[in-house]
Amino acid sequence: MGEKSEQKKQFIVDTARQVFVEKGFGDVTMKDIVDACGISRGGLYLYFDSTAALFREVLEAEQMEKDDIFTGEIPEDATATDILLVFLKEQKKEILLRKNSLAVATYEYFLANKPAKKDNLLRRRFLQAVEILTGLIGAGVESGEFICEDPQGAAQNIMFVLEGLRVCSQTMGLSESRLDSELLYLMKDLVYEELS
Repeated sequence: MGEKSEQKKQFIVDTARQVFVEKGFGDVTMKDIVDACGISRGGLYLYFDSTAALFREVLEAEQMEKDDIFTGEIPEDATATDILLVFLKEQKKEILLRKNSLAVATYEYFLANKPAKKDNLLRRRFLQAVEILTGLIGAGVESGEFICEDPQGAAQNIMFVLEGLRVCSQTMGLSESRLDSELLYLMKDLVYEELS
């Protein structure tokens, strides 16, 4: 693809993201995307053959952006505790985000499409986060920052709790103070008494 073509594709993805935020996944049609982008139906189909394919691209782009933000916030001399706190801060922002969030559309998409395990971006992101957290907790144990007999179990627990908090935030509402309490609860078993 040429540069102009890449720019057009990126414009479609950026515009479609906003449509998915506003309407969810299930109610969005290709016509909605055509109208929002101000392009022809054929112009859209040059890049994407369905709303599902377009939504997957939106999710991939959003994940890359989040990864870049997270990596950019970690200082070079960061300890395991520092990195875990940056991770939880980013999760907190995402959980509390009610406007301009793809959370509802994401759950609609995965509930409606039930992709195979290897194609399930949500599952892949979850497992990657567990793997990263497992290594981080293990490094924190080695450095004496954390106490944990089962870093992988702790990492899985953190991710399950965060996913549950994300759903609660979208379905029932979640105050910042309640979220802070839950995040502190997650940390209390990892951090030595002197740090808590």
